[in-house]
Amino acid sequence: MIGIILGTRPEIIKMSPVIAECEKLNLKYFILHTGQHYSYEMDRIFFDMLNLPQPDYNLDTGSGTHASQTGKIMLGIENVLSMVQPDIVLVQGDTNTVLSASLVAAKLNIKVGHVEAGLRSFDRNMPEEINRIVSDHISDYLFAPTETSYQQLVKEGIDPEKIFVTGNTVVDAVYQNIKIAKNKVDILKKLGLFPKKYILVTFHRAENVDIKERMEGIITGLKLIKDYFSLPIIFPIHPRTEKMVKQFGFSLEGINIIPPQGFLEFLQLEANAKFVLTDSGGLQEETCILGVPCITLRDNTERPETLEVGSNVLAGVNPLVILSHAKNAVREKHWSNPYGNGTAAKLIVDICKNAIKEKNWSNQYKDEATEKIALDICGEVSK
Repeated sequence: MIGIILGTRPEIIKMSPVIAECEKLNLKYFILHTGQHYSYEMDRIFFDMLNLPQPDYNLDTGSGTHASQTGKIMLGIENVLSMVQPDIVLVQGDTNTVLSASLVAAKLNIKVGHVEAGLRSFDRNMPEEINRIVSDHISDYLFAPTETSYQQLVKEGIDPEKIFVTGNTVVDAVYQNIKIAKNKVDILKKLGLFPKKYILVTFHRAENVDIKERMEGIITGLKLIKDYFSLPIIFPIHPRTEKMVKQFGFSLEGINIIPPQGFLEFLQLEANAKFVLTDSGGLQEETCILGVPCITLRDNTERPETLEVGSNVLAGVNPLVILSHAKNAVREKHWSNPYGNGTAAKLIVDICKNAIKEKNWSNQYKDEATEKIALDICGEVSK
């Protein structure tokens, strides 16, 4: 049995192709939702929207400090894994859910498969960096999205036989869900927008929104872009960002603030934007796959492949640098997608199936050997 453990909406999105593959092959699996960012009730619509089965277990952990949240998640996961005893646990990315599930499974001698292994920002101030490093080093199966991430894992001394270059499930998710989106939503019509006639922005990371000078730099940069391009800037504002904008007393006049959007709506906004400004790692990948230029409002990235192919640039938070990159972003560009062809989920599930088969064969062999020894001792071995 495969245990799929997730706790945030990006994890649901990136695990959705893996879940779909398990369904397609009629495999035994379960979904455990930790509720790291939102309660399960708030995420229920997300599962419905992506045509996914509802989770079998819900922890509704909620927010908290890294220590308290991780501790709560670990206790909940341990209860479920001790009861269900899956053959392998799959985690995705770099959240506290990933760290918690990896640690608990490893301590219970349950195999761990880390989807999106080997990503590095080389910034230990990011809690996500600690999570992904620890999870990689205790995982049994490391599903690296690219050759770059494979090489990073080898450089860190991880056994190459544990590492599999599969591509990234985000490609599978984008391909699958862009089709679903066409049938279910039309956010451009709702907002009165036209393809390539608006700019999309998101930022929510603590290093940007909790530091007044950095947030001021980003907002000033957005206003410079608005003046230069005379196009609507669409900003689905994160609750944390909204709170800090008010706390610092900044004005967002001239920027079109909208509520956070569902994944399908946001995917449509991404796909049709002239370019995207973000501090999200996932959006760096998605824009690369969708062929939309991306400007990253950070000083580093764990997605170097996007920089290498030219779909993305690091702008930091200097307003003039942000504007300069925006001017360059609208030039005609073409790049190849470095994250695979949309078959990552199939490869990952196939590897898990083979691992379970080998384990069961090994256990059966051990059971038969033990039985034979017992029969030998009793003198009841049949000829």
